[in-house]
Amino acid sequence: MNNSGKIITALVIGAAVGAVLGVLFAPDKGSETRKKINEEGKKMSDAIKNKYNEMKEKMNAVKDDMEQQAEDFA
Repeated sequence: MNNSGKIITALVIGAAVGAVLGVLFAPDKGSETRKKINEEGKKMSDAIKNKYNEMKEKMNAVKDDMEQQAEDFA
């Protein structure tokens, strides 16, 4: 993974952790806090899935490029 990918991943994780901590320390009722945590968990899950799909697409592109280069070389 290159540096920009690592930075983006760290930012996404940091934002998610910050959001969860902010919700936990907010002066809301327990039911409201659980609802917010659930919503943040879904957002974090979606962000992770999106990052995984991006990396998968990049890896497929690299694989296709390597296969093309191997065909050109042969």
